[in-house]
Amino acid sequence: MDPALFEEWMMTLLITALVGFMGFIVWDLAKKSRAGRFGTILLFSVLGLGILAFMIKSVVIAYLERPR
Repeated sequence: MDPALFEEWMMTLLITALVGFMGFIVWDLAKKSRAGRFGTILLFSVLGLGILAFMIKSVVIAYLERPR
């Protein structure tokens, strides 16, 4: 297997696992702090914005590196 392909698969898999784990941490934090519905939505919205920024960064880099 090509090392670049392996790295791409592992990056995708491990980032997905990290995001899932962060989701669990946020859910546990909201539950233990009794954040309520609004607080929980706010916490997950901030996590979602961070994930969205990471995805946008990947798309922009792929766009800039494409052959012309």
